[in-house]
Amino acid sequence: MTKPEVIRRIAEVGVVPVVRAQSADEAMRVVEAIREGGVPVLEITMTVPGAIGVIEQVGRRFGADVLLGAGTVLDAETARACILAGARFVVSPALDRGTIELCRRYSVAVMPGALTPTEVMAAWTAGADVVKIFPCGAVGGASYIKSLKAPLPQVEMIPTGGVSVKTAADFIRAGSMALGVGADLVDTAAIRDGKARLVTEKAREYVRLVQEARASP
Repeated sequence: MTKPEVIRRIAEVGVVPVVRAQSADEAMRVVEAIREGGVPVLEITMTVPGAIGVIEQVGRRFGADVLLGAGTVLDAETARACILAGARFVVSPALDRGTIELCRRYSVAVMPGALTPTEVMAAWTAGADVVKIFPCGAVGGASYIKSLKAPLPQVEMIPTGGVSVKTAADFIRAGSMALGVGADLVDTAAIRDGKARLVTEKAREYVRLVQEARASP
């Protein structure tokens, strides 16, 4: 899959689950539950123990059925390891130019984090394919995305932080390319309690909300 195809696929799905877990096994169970719910895009964060191994394991198990990315990537060295493990996109909470340069060298989609208009433009001009707006919920949520998109319509944005089933539609209508969804979907407590179906059902709900928001005037 080429970089433009990766970006297009993320936009089509509209949901990027941010997988944080206490163990590699727990992360794998989260991945399985979310995939079962119809979300084939997944971001494995570097805060997961053995995260790079998890990326490799997901790739072996699901192959092309899952579009796999690496999250909380803070430097170019980690980005390279993730790409070699099979990550097709790289996400960071902040702007690291070395990471952007490496991803562009490998033709891998890169999504650095930014918050203010100045930071967003710095990330975009540095070569970001998409800008992760983080922590979006702390500065107004969907209304903040709408405010950013007004002067910066050319910048593709994925809000993270403050995204829930209650706010998902508003974020999409505000102009978000897709939604970075953390704990509201990646419910590790439910996984540990043997209630993976709750995560699967929530994934289906996010898919429905995104589709309905895009179809509305």
